[in-house]
Amino acid sequence: MDITLIKLSLIDEDKDQPRYQFSQDALEELANSIKEIGLLSPIKVRDTGDGRYKIIYGNRRYKASQMIGLESIPCIVSDATDEMDIYFEQIAENLTREDFSPIEEAEAFHKLMNEDGFRSSIKLLSSKLGKPESYIKNKLELLKFGSAVKKLIVSGTQIRKDCLTEDQLMPLKDLPIEFRDSLALTAARDELPVSDVKKIAKLFKDKSISDGTKQKLLLKTGSGLIETWSVFEQNRKEKLAREKQQQEEARLAAERKAAQVAALEAEQEASASTTKEHAESSGAQYGEATATAAATPITQNTHLQLEGNYIGAVEADDALLPSNTMHAVSLDKANYSITIDHAYAEAEALLVQLRNGDMQQLDACEQLSNDMLIKLQQLQDLWRTIMRESQA
Repeated sequence: MDITLIKLSLIDEDKDQPRYQFSQDALEELANSIKEIGLLSPIKVRDTGDGRYKIIYGNRRYKASQMIGLESIPCIVSDATDEMDIYFEQIAENLTREDFSPIEEAEAFHKLMNEDGFRSSIKLLSSKLGKPESYIKNKLELLKFGSAVKKLIVSGTQIRKDCLTEDQLMPLKDLPIEFRDSLALTAARDELPVSDVKKIAKLFKDKSISDGTKQKLLLKTGSGLIETWSVFEQNRKEKLAREKQQQEEARLAAERKAAQVAALEAEQEASASTTKEHAESSGAQYGEATATAAATPITQNTHLQLEGNYIGAVEADDALLPSNTMHAVSLDKANYSITIDHAYAEAEALLVQLRNGDMQQLDACEQLSNDMLIKLQQLQDLWRTIMRESQA
């Protein structure tokens, strides 16, 4: 690498190079250092072909040397001619400098990605500059802010009055533009820590707060906004607690209702099962009693024995009784009618005894009448079956 002394009068600045912000205090400090110990690092230039040179990097050293009146400075002369390669080299060199501002980086990345002659992808920038893609994307987010905010962006993480770090700005980057810049300027003025900026951003992102209310909040100071956030957060937590309690109460009520329904269904099922068993048992008992009664002709002085006791005489018309037994009845209409008449005759006999006061065992009477009703229902169902079969 050859180093050549070149007169300052033959060197031109590159107005399109990535770095353009220079602190006057920093320049004066650098100039005093060069005056005392000399320029320790040469600048890099390229030959423009007309006897002049254009700076690739080293603008600050060039300016500081001018300030102290140097006639010549040491330079590295590059033979590079490709504009993209030169620009990549300028960015790479400046990325190593602490005073290369984040907004200068962002604008350089944007230029490489969007201007004609470059049109680079984030992937290419990442590989060329040795920076993660996320690093480049975050820098590009800074370009969302207005010029007033961009002028305040500085390197590093130290919070300073009327300055903004990247960490302070990142929580605000996705807010609508009508809130974003105003809140950024408030953060710079009031030296808000990043944690407070995050709380304020959360407040302005909440959709339950109207835009009109948010516009009024912009008039508050940073401390006023934090106080508003605290009240809002407390109300939000209380609301969530109430909703959770209501949900729990609704869940318990639903469980109680389900348990009641299940208990009622179980009770109905048990009741139905008991009724069915009782009906089947009563039907069987009545069938046996009826078969016996059918086998024995009933006359006016005949006595029926129920549950082992005589309960009185039964009055009935012998002409209505069948001459055969109940179990011999077939499923034709004629025999079915005789069976029905027999049942009615027994019922009439019971009614006579009740009216005459001859029935002493009321429980036995009630049981027999219930059994007869069940049997009549069975006979009715049987008749419907016969009718359906006859119509088929």
